Amino acid sequence: MPLRRKLDEKHTIYVDHNFPKTLPQAEGFRYRVLLGVGGNIGDVKRRMNHLWIHLRHLSMLIPLKSGVILRNPPFGYTEQNDFENTVIEVATSLEPKALLRLIWRIEKRFGRRRSFANAPRTLDLDILFFEKRFIRTKELSIPHPHWRERVSVTIPLGSLARKSARRYYENLDI
Repeated sequence: MPLRRKLDEKHTIYVDHNFPKTLPQAEGFRYRVLLGVGGNIGDVKRRMNHLWIHLRHLSMLIPLKSGVILRNPPFGYTEQNDFENTVIEVATSLEPKALLRLIWRIEKRFGRRRSFANAPRTLDLDILFFEKRFIRTKELSIPHPHWRERVSVTIPLGSLARKSARRYYENLDI
């Protein structure tokens, strides 16, 4: 059973089996990437733990660290359940577009159905940071353009070791 701490009326932090977690550093991968993870359909914390295990079995990337899980209200389309969100730092040699295609396949494997913007979802994966790259295309924005405004990112990100988390956004001219 996860431990929890209520921050205020709308936000609760959960500590679960793999959240937060740190694994040994991975050798042989070129890039460090920070993924945002969220969902609000079904048992999201259980799904996040299954995601962590799934990521550990992939050859194209390896999870290194995870943050706490934050339960928070939805934004945009608000007539839906609260979301549970976290961040996962991964190591990979995939380029950003290839990684994006991989996370779309992972979302689909975990039951994600895309219907409309900000719709309820089983699993949502976002590339928040990819090393210190700045990318703006139709399908990919790195760093994620709204990461600073979302407690669903900043609180789990802050739960990672300060030095590890800071490497993504310090010296970025955003």
